[in-house]
Amino acid sequence: MLSFLRSLLFLLILLIVTPPFTLLFILVCLPLSHHTRLRLAQPWVRFAIGLVKHVLGIPYRLIGAENLPERPVIVFAKHQSAWETLVLQEIFKDAIFVWKKEIRRLPFFGWALAMTPMIEIDRGAGKDAIRHLIEQGRSRLDDGYTVIIFPEGTRAPPGGKNRYKGGGALLAAAAGVPVVPLALNSGEFWGRNALFKKSGMVTVSVGPAIDPRGLSASEILLRAEHWIEHEMRNISPHLYHDRHEGAPQTST
Repeated sequence: MLSFLRSLLFLLILLIVTPPFTLLFILVCLPLSHHTRLRLAQPWVRFAIGLVKHVLGIPYRLIGAENLPERPVIVFAKHQSAWETLVLQEIFKDAIFVWKKEIRRLPFFGWALAMTPMIEIDRGAGKDAIRHLIEQGRSRLDDGYTVIIFPEGTRAPPGGKNRYKGGGALLAAAAGVPVVPLALNSGEFWGRNALFKKSGMVTVSVGPAIDPRGLSASEILLRAEHWIEHEMRNISPHLYHDRHEGAPQTST
């Protein structure tokens, strides 16, 4: 019952606050630079994260803080819910996401998101989508942004896995920028498309950066995938029958 009330209050507050904020944001941001727009969006982001922590009761603990980068990188993150689209902006400085263009159709939130320097891709565009990701991704990295990519493309259920896609690895190879792998278990508390959430502590684990020098895109992707899936078994051992499946391979 408490989780139901928490979720209802969270939704109600966002429904009241988001429309006026986003309309004001759009009007104010029209003549401003991308960097300034991202800064002006942060009050809403911080407010929403506060609601997640204190109203929904879903805080997080961070493992691997020593691996947080001091320069722009590409983050390959596990994707289980909308939770990480908010909270990863608190963990990584000047973070932007790769998002599907359909999101811009969402009233208020999508309209405002389209005003920011997020990287928009058309999943149905095939090779053109990859080319756009590489071109715009390199531009954003050069501008000082950290690019967060969900290599599985869509949300995976807790204990599950989708096929890892190579667009982000191609960007890393082309830009020569390190990839930071990241595992999390947000889906255990905030389910996919779930109206009602459960309170609990999310674990976010940041792995050592993968240097792309001398590696092919497929090798970059494989190393990131192995680290993430192995770490998922450490974070949520109760969801995996074989905790060693997906462990990083070592050479002899």
